[in-house]
Amino acid sequence: MPTDFPILSALIVTPIIGALVVIAMPVRRPEYVRLAGFIFSFATLALAGWLLFHYEGGGGYQFVEREQWLGDLGVQYKVGVDGISLFMIVLNALLFPIALFASASITERAKSFFVWMLALEAALMGVFLALDLIAFFVFFEFVLVPMYFLILGWGHGRRNYAALKFFIFTMAGSAFLLVGLLVLAFLHRDDTGILTFDLGTLTAWAPDGLDPGAAKALFFAFFAAFAVKVPLFPLHTWLPDAHTEAPTAGSVILAGLLLKMGVYGFLRFSLPLFPQASVDLAPVLLVLATIGIIYGAIVAAMQPNVKRIVAYSSVAHMGFAVLGVFALTTQGLDGGVFTMISHGLTTSALFLLLGMLYDRRHTYEVDAYRGLWKVMPVLGGLFCAAAFASIGLPGFSGFIGEFLTLIGTFVLEKPYAIVAAIGVVLAAVYLLWVFQRTFMGRPTGENAGMKDVSFRELACVVPLLGLSLFLGIYPKPVLDIIEPDVKEVIQQVERGSDYKAPESSFEITSSDGTRETHK
Repeated sequence: MPTDFPILSALIVTPIIGALVVIAMPVRRPEYVRLAGFIFSFATLALAGWLLFHYEGGGGYQFVEREQWLGDLGVQYKVGVDGISLFMIVLNALLFPIALFASASITERAKSFFVWMLALEAALMGVFLALDLIAFFVFFEFVLVPMYFLILGWGHGRRNYAALKFFIFTMAGSAFLLVGLLVLAFLHRDDTGILTFDLGTLTAWAPDGLDPGAAKALFFAFFAAFAVKVPLFPLHTWLPDAHTEAPTAGSVILAGLLLKMGVYGFLRFSLPLFPQASVDLAPVLLVLATIGIIYGAIVAAMQPNVKRIVAYSSVAHMGFAVLGVFALTTQGLDGGVFTMISHGLTTSALFLLLGMLYDRRHTYEVDAYRGLWKVMPVLGGLFCAAAFASIGLPGFSGFIGEFLTLIGTFVLEKPYAIVAAIGVVLAAVYLLWVFQRTFMGRPTGENAGMKDVSFRELACVVPLLGLSLFLGIYPKPVLDIIEPDVKEVIQQVERGSDYKAPESSFEITSSDGTRETHK
């Protein structure tokens, strides 16, 4: 829908204004700080809702805004949204007010906490909207700063170690990305005489303009940044520490959004810019993704700390997303994007519930809990639902994402799909095992006196599980918007490589006998 209102810039700027307002507030009035944080995060959510309902499906970037930034250097402020980034924007706008609402008990340096959270929301908006490589890199890098201070300032136990490890790992990956995008832009300048970092221009030039060896080298440079963010095995080791020591809001944003930046980067940059290299190296990515699925599930089952269990489950789930993307089929890419959305909803709900347990007992050790169902039946029911949603039980969004991923992978790469399916079974084993040990039996000691969830806590979790249930039953509205842009990515790969997507992945026969081919 055409509009003169710069809706995408408003999505980035509104949290920044909120952070500035919070900075101007008196330190001794945390209630005003919280109120301002809620108002600006809900205003951002309202803008995202407007964008969602005015976005017209059919593919291509919409609401594009462009301004010269560093004109002589070919750098511009260019933002746009398509079906793939739309739901990352909505998920971003949804999770932040929930994370802030769940953090209402934070009273120590509340002002700084809200400033960093709002700054992080603005940076993530920029990551999912940027269509200029330098602008993307700036937002991609800035995300590290607020998350580092959130872990360091409000984390638990070994928070100094976890925050430093998170920063070093992700910063090292980003260094390769910076070198890669600079080399890409200068190779384009040498070939055409134009220095630009515009994604559309470089996507049109790179498949034919790059030497195959240079394309593979640049693919690895981008891979280093995105694989760390996913996190893809064996570059995942920063994640369990960061999740375990981060505050509840940090874990929610880390799982719900930061991990998605890597898969989004593969989709938005690696496949369109380096299609032949992506095709040639897809088997490597499929192997790493499959190892991540099995390894993450097995290691999760061995953890004594319930937060580390959910953290390792994220390694497995994001392995599914990467598997779907590099299956290079429409169903696989649909499944990869849907898995990102589903994982953002279900894992965020799990971390919120674990945060509620920590607020009452100040421990994440599984052995510390027992028989909670008898004293916390509502929280037990929510945890059970979140666990079922996370393991991909039919009826929840996780099933749709994993089903599409496995179908899309099975079309061309049957062995990977079969091994990955084992990961679904393993996920059920470790999450149900945690549920049994934590909620079943007779509560003793401090567990016997634990109070069930409050209305505020209920309001944080129910919307996430409700959305997971809705998308699990009726995913069509989301898939209809995602699919045209997913097909465009596949076509970009086909145009720039010797890869040909399967002519027909499967056929559906309707009740009137009509056959519909799904490619």
